[in-house]
Amino acid sequence: MSAEQWIAIGVAVAVALLIVALAHWLLYRQVSRVWPHARFIVERSSVTAYFAAAVIGANMAMPEITEVGWSTYQTIQHAMRILMIASLTGLGVSLSHAATDMILDRLSASNGDADRRARRLQTQLRLLRRVITSIIVILAIAAILFTFDEVRALGAGLLASAGIIGIVAGVAAQATLANLFAGLQLAFSDALRIGDVVVVKGEWGRIEELSLVNVTVKIWDERRLVVPVANFTTMAFENWTKSGTDLTTQVRLPLDWEVPVEQVREEAGRFITANEHWDGRNWSCQVVDITPTGEVVVRVVATVADSGAHWNLAVQIREHLVTWLAEHHPLSLPRHRTEFISESGEAPYASTFPESAFRRPVREPSGAGTQRGGISDGSEN
Repeated sequence: MSAEQWIAIGVAVAVALLIVALAHWLLYRQVSRVWPHARFIVERSSVTAYFAAAVIGANMAMPEITEVGWSTYQTIQHAMRILMIASLTGLGVSLSHAATDMILDRLSASNGDADRRARRLQTQLRLLRRVITSIIVILAIAAILFTFDEVRALGAGLLASAGIIGIVAGVAAQATLANLFAGLQLAFSDALRIGDVVVVKGEWGRIEELSLVNVTVKIWDERRLVVPVANFTTMAFENWTKSGTDLTTQVRLPLDWEVPVEQVREEAGRFITANEHWDGRNWSCQVVDITPTGEVVVRVVATVADSGAHWNLAVQIREHLVTWLAEHHPLSLPRHRTEFISESGEAPYASTFPESAFRRPVREPSGAGTQRGGISDGSEN
């Protein structure tokens, strides 16, 4: 090509880039004042828009007749068509991401019940964006391939054998397709959302990312648990925020039979009602079980607003009651009793003890026989 033609192409590319730069400046500096979401267009298309403008400008200024050979000219034209398809595909994907970013930004400002709906829509929108992007890229690759005469000649044969190819591809990509449909099922059945608090494989964490292949769970200690998305449709898992963030925390304390339940209940109530993590709904303190080792189980439950308060309140209740019992009712702490029975079968020691001091084992009296559970009061014969 002549110097004039190269100059014309350069001028066309420069003009196209200048138009894009002006459009970005207007969107970012002027339009964003009245429409804040305009910044997403600039941020997403900061590269693809300039690339597409350069390709379009060069393609428009490309002369029809050149001094180079016809085959070389066809090669250049073919390369320009491929660049045109690739640049427009990239621009289309970036603009679609900008549009979804606008929606996601508006959804991120919700709270309460609206927050649950927003997280559901965010999950569905992110998943749909990945699906649509994949489809656009596949169609673009197909369009690029069909610019080659050899591939276009095979098109009829490929369409004729599409049924067989589809069966083979379905068998080969069975796991991938299962994950794809599982991801869509999770998103649109509202079983899982980004930001949900879940317990998976014994690990507590939040859903950080839901893709077409994996679900990423951010565990409380900053680790990431990556689970195939199909697992969430085939195995049981806990979702603490499925229908709301409200939870009930519980603390189970195995204690001795001499525990003063009423006093423990009063102390637990006093502490819970004054705690910042309690949401004010309800609480309780009850004896719920007797263990095989002879301990009574006191369970303290309290309602909280979210999973963070669930953990903090449980820890604080446990720490407070353990310290309070050790200071005020040490005989309530778990103990192992030993009772000695004489050969006559009569117990030489009383079964009740004063709360004056900790018990200590005693020497077996003369003539003692079998031994069974219990504790002495420290007296000796």
